[in-house]
Amino acid sequence: MITDEIKHKIEQALPGARVDITNKSSQHIGHDAGGAHLGVTVKYTGFKGKTMVEQHQMIYAILKEEMKQKIHALVIKTEILQGV
Repeated sequence: MITDEIKHKIEQALPGARVDITNKSSQHIGHDAGGAHLGVTVKYTGFKGKTMVEQHQMIYAILKEEMKQKIHALVIKTEILQGV
């Protein structure tokens, strides 16, 4: 399943991150986009000191290959994970 694959890939790239994936593809029926519509929330201590743009760029870099065909739309929310 695409959500499991994406979650695993982010967790592997960002050890200790807490990742939640939502598949919103069913909201886009009839819109032949050729890929999943996903929402991803990532909480990670490594975001500390980075701008939101830099945090999002980190996620896009991790999912670079998936963005080519498997993912059509991606909504990213990031948070700095506090004191784990």
